[in-house]
Amino acid sequence: MFFAESVKIALSNLLLHKLRTSLTMLGMIFGVAAVLSMLSIGAGAGREALSLIQKMGLRNVLIRAKAFEEEELRIIRQDSPGLTRHDVQALGQVLPAGTRIHAKKEHKTYQIASALGRADSRILGVGAGYPLAANLEVVEGSFFLPTDGLKRHQVCVLGKTARRKLFGLNPALGEPVKIDALWFIVVGVLADQLLEKDEFEGVKIESVNNDIYIPLETLLAKYERKPVENELDEIIVQLPQDQDLSEQAAVISGMVASTHRNIDDFSIVVPERLLEQSRQTQRIFNLVMGAIASISLLVGGIGIMNIMLASVLERTNEIGLRRAVGARRRDIGRQFLLEALAISLSGAALGVLLGSSISSAVSTYAGWPTTITGVSVLLAVGVSASVGLVFGIYPARKASRVSPIEALRYE
Repeated sequence: MFFAESVKIALSNLLLHKLRTSLTMLGMIFGVAAVLSMLSIGAGAGREALSLIQKMGLRNVLIRAKAFEEEELRIIRQDSPGLTRHDVQALGQVLPAGTRIHAKKEHKTYQIASALGRADSRILGVGAGYPLAANLEVVEGSFFLPTDGLKRHQVCVLGKTARRKLFGLNPALGEPVKIDALWFIVVGVLADQLLEKDEFEGVKIESVNNDIYIPLETLLAKYERKPVENELDEIIVQLPQDQDLSEQAAVISGMVASTHRNIDDFSIVVPERLLEQSRQTQRIFNLVMGAIASISLLVGGIGIMNIMLASVLERTNEIGLRRAVGARRRDIGRQFLLEALAISLSGAALGVLLGSSISSAVSTYAGWPTTITGVSVLLAVGVSASVGLVFGIYPARKASRVSPIEALRYE
């Protein structure tokens, strides 16, 4: 009877200890998972934001014509001519040396075809230097030259998707493409541009894959447009590295406003400001998620302290026996501190697995970019280990101060 009762009590204590340990580890697991998920989402969002801004140009200031109904445009045109090449000339006179200005105009077409296929692409008239401003890479042939614009040559450069629709797997360079009633010769093909989003901080970002580029002068000279329509849709001002973007953006806004007689028919977009807004939003998100993760880790830390204090009481005889055979106080303290650290690191390991799964799920199902880095894993594990050490100090000190004589007599 006595033996059976002893076994029953021992098993009960063991199960209770395991239950307390499991509950304690849950706090550490969720805390580490929250930290890792937060860092991975933040790193992914930051990387995506930088990628999108680089597509727009980190040193660029964009001037975009606002969209209005035709009746509204008729009223506006009584005072403002809209975006025109005159704006480009005026900006060139007031902006610092080294500034590059690029204009863009979209042609609303109804027919784009080749001998092998058709496409529903955008037709964009741009200058020869536009690839530098828009970070475009030519993988076949080359972009058209300044002389092509001056001589109104009918040449074009295709985006990757436009090339596939018009020519499939066949060669495209040197082949003719019909845009409305005019034929253009393909001189280049752009690299594939992968964009996970078509909008950033409320600003639309267009993919170039389905675009076709022709010289701006050719478009303006050979295609008609409505009288109230803007001559240009967008002007890109590429500023030198030594210029303050905010200061120059104010100069640009003032100059364009004066040529438009202070009519609000254009908008100014500074990609660098958009990036800063995104980072500010991300910092707020990190603070909120950090607070949630801290609560989980605090709960886990308190659980570690409680379970170690209970362990000190349950193992008082063991402590007394170890002290009696020569163990020093610091040996006892180190043992319990290492046990607390082991619990926190075990929770951290499981938390890393859970956090990785959460990050993958968020990326797959929510469409948010996530990036798990070695630094984020080390930070999450380091925080967990620190919590284990901090909350394990008091139980370890209490265990090291147990009197050997009283411990051996403890029931």
